[in-house]
Amino acid sequence: MFKAGTWVEIEAVLLTPEERAPNLPPDTAQVPYILKLSGFLTEDADMGKEVAIRTLIGREHRGVLKLANPSYAHSFGATVPELLTIGMGGQA
Repeated sequence: MFKAGTWVEIEAVLLTPEERAPNLPPDTAQVPYILKLSGFLTEDADMGKEVAIRTLIGREHRGVLKLANPSYAHSFGATVPELLTIGMGGQA
């Protein structure tokens, strides 16, 4: 059980496969278009249940509770040394 006010991530289906555009590649067209969104629980809730959240800008959304206290794990890849001095006239 997670308490109201906990920072969480939800998932919601925005488009089912039948609702997606007809010109998508077949492997893409056969899966739903899913929203992943973080916000604060508005009520106590259990993992895997449909919940309401309030985002940082105050909007309320509903979806299935997937993660509590989610973090970011993305990057922009490895550093490319040749790009570090762009805009500096080649000087480091």
